[in-house]
Amino acid sequence: MARRTRRRRRREGREEMALVEKIVQPLRRVPVYALAEEEVIETIHQKSLQVLAEVGIAFYDAETQAILKAHGVTVREDIAYFDPAVVEEYVAKAPASFTQLARNPERNVHIGDGAVCFAPVYGPPYVLDWERGRRASTLEDFHNFVKLAYMSPYLHHSGGTLVEPNDVPVPERHLDMVFAHIKYSDKPFMGSVTSGANALDSVRMAEIVFGAERMREQPALLSLINVSSPRRFDERMLGALRVYAEARQALLITPFILSGAMAPVSIAGTLVQMNAEALAGIVLAQMISPGTPVIYGSFQTNVDLRSGAPVFGSPESQIALLVGSQLARRYNVPFRSGGMLTSAKIPDAQAGYESVMSMLPAIFARVHFILHAAGWLENGLTAGYEKFVLDCNVLGMFDTFLKGLDTSEDAWAEEAIRTVPPGGHHLDTPHTLRHYRTAFYQAPLFDYSSAEQWESQGKKDAYHRAHEWVRRWLREYTPPPLDPGIEEALQDYIARRREEIRKQPPEV
Repeated sequence: MARRTRRRRRREGREEMALVEKIVQPLRRVPVYALAEEEVIETIHQKSLQVLAEVGIAFYDAETQAILKAHGVTVREDIAYFDPAVVEEYVAKAPASFTQLARNPERNVHIGDGAVCFAPVYGPPYVLDWERGRRASTLEDFHNFVKLAYMSPYLHHSGGTLVEPNDVPVPERHLDMVFAHIKYSDKPFMGSVTSGANALDSVRMAEIVFGAERMREQPALLSLINVSSPRRFDERMLGALRVYAEARQALLITPFILSGAMAPVSIAGTLVQMNAEALAGIVLAQMISPGTPVIYGSFQTNVDLRSGAPVFGSPESQIALLVGSQLARRYNVPFRSGGMLTSAKIPDAQAGYESVMSMLPAIFARVHFILHAAGWLENGLTAGYEKFVLDCNVLGMFDTFLKGLDTSEDAWAEEAIRTVPPGGHHLDTPHTLRHYRTAFYQAPLFDYSSAEQWESQGKKDAYHRAHEWVRRWLREYTPPPLDPGIEEALQDYIARRREEIRKQPPEV
């Protein structure tokens, strides 16, 4: 009996691992949910235009200011004032959708239209796992999370700064991160945005893989440009934005807003400010290179006004997300928001509740690009190994839900309904036997057994099971093939740039 149980577990483990090889196509049939009436969306739009024209947005970069002035924008003391007609003209130049290239063409992702793209956590300086606890993240952790993202069939994108590799000097760590995405995965990835020079390194490395001409036709990089709310673009982000726009690489323009601190406490007021900031970034990208792919981004939540700490999973942030998606649809550009966000420190009940609360509105709004879809803990300060794979299991549920109702001929099961007598069962009908392995999505990490079975198998909770899953995935990971000539060219470029960077005088 014990031998049969072990064989069954090994077989189930192989079936779970087989999911890794599956490429999930983002077929989305669920209708889009709209929270606000059209007249409310138009009011937000008009008030945003007033902010852009009368209050303005700060651009702390002389080269960017020169670009804005050349296209009819008034700039006084670093503040840019946009004529509404100029805003309308340039926003209309942004494409409604685009496809980002992957090293494996089967993994190209479409951004916009009815597609939903899940991407992993971005930016934490710490990691957490069940065995070793919380600690500063390293390059090895970065490699591990790239591998985990590659292994999951429900993450369509490799992401960007999955964690900060704190054991690599800041000026050169972007080289290691971009190379890791290329070597350990064949999914699309994001470029560095910490400076214009780092963005240029990302472009040059991507050109080695994809070719410069091909990248100008379809972007191979998607990069996150954060607005330093309220109403401020800093020099580093603007330098990266210009490099990517000039190379016609996709840009994710995202106001980073905490209502009550970086925006008004009212969600309506927050939306007006957020919309003005996003529009300013989109307009700038189109002024640099008309037709540059952009995503209207929203990363909004509120602070706890008693402590000043950010709160994730709040109902107010979900209202802002839903209305933000309507604004992006008004401008006919893709939208980014959502994620499995939580303030919890470990993958406990709070983490589960808040993450799903944060994610459900993004699903209902059909957000096109969902960053932080796996791994987020502690307000984004920590990437959790176990949280990452638990989130991926939930992404499988969302993926199944988004496919909507199957109305194919076989799905009506007419023969089965006619042949099963009253009081009978469908367990052994030909229809059930054809579909019993695939009829219902089951999260492989979740426990569906009886209490007695669970106890006999060691009474492991989800945290423990997820830890075992992580170890197995990393143990059984096999890298996708990479052309040796491309890898050598990348290594040569990195070595040359690393030497140049180390010779530069340190920033004061």
